[in-house]
Amino acid sequence: MKEIIVVAGVLYNNDKILLAKRNQNKSLGGKWEFPGGKVEKGETHKRALKRELIEEFGVAFEIGEYIGSNAHEYRDFIIQLHAYKVPCSILDLSSSDHDEVHWVNKAAILSYDLADADIPIVDKL
Repeated sequence: MKEIIVVAGVLYNNDKILLAKRNQNKSLGGKWEFPGGKVEKGETHKRALKRELIEEFGVAFEIGEYIGSNAHEYRDFIIQLHAYKVPCSILDLSSSDHDEVHWVNKAAILSYDLADADIPIVDKL
């Protein structure tokens, strides 16, 4: 089974965390996630996350501390997800890769329909 290494940014501002809703026409469309994407060959995790966040939000964020990782097996592939904290002072963000973005309290995250690979990261926050 194909393994895909991805990075995710847990963007935070004070007590709020950013969740992004995947475009309906993409894999896992309609699911909420911590934004990020695939690590390309030769990239470090932090460099990949910085690139992905620039692509999605048009902002060069500083990547903070490592939160943790987990693997999740979907039907056709395995996601190996590595998450990092990303401080964010910009509250009015829009994403080219997502239908919506919401700033939420940590306690409310699990009330969203999260992508399965992202759920274990919530426990590490």
